[in-house]
Amino acid sequence: QVQLVESGGGLVQPGGSLRLSCAASGSIYSINAMVWYRQAPGKERDLVAGITSGGSATYADSVKGRFTISRDNAKNTVYLQMDSLKPEDTAVYYCNANVRLRLRDYSPSDYWGQGTQVTVSS
Repeated sequence: QVQLVESGGGLVQPGGSLRLSCAASGSIYSINAMVWYRQAPGKERDLVAGITSGGSATYADSVKGRFTISRDNAKNTVYLQMDSLKPEDTAVYYCNANVRLRLRDYSPSDYWGQGTQVTVSS
């Protein structure tokens, strides 16, 4: 059983910053990719940023240069530093982790956090 818990969301003014955290716990052997998604009302859930176990990161075009994803493998935690926030960044942000439960687990599974609300407004 694996659980992901997100934190750090809230209300900020345009141009402000937030740092989101997502901590994974449970029966985990290792975690492959960790990914942040977001979903605004009436819109699809879109990828924001992802990071591999080795630290290789990718970003959506809309957040490049403003957001930074990182991870602490010892803590099974992924972070999303969000700077220069815009109203269009307003959404529920979800954490996803691809988890290997055992050494001989040849088919790792995806797990999702509950989501955390980010609102950017003056």
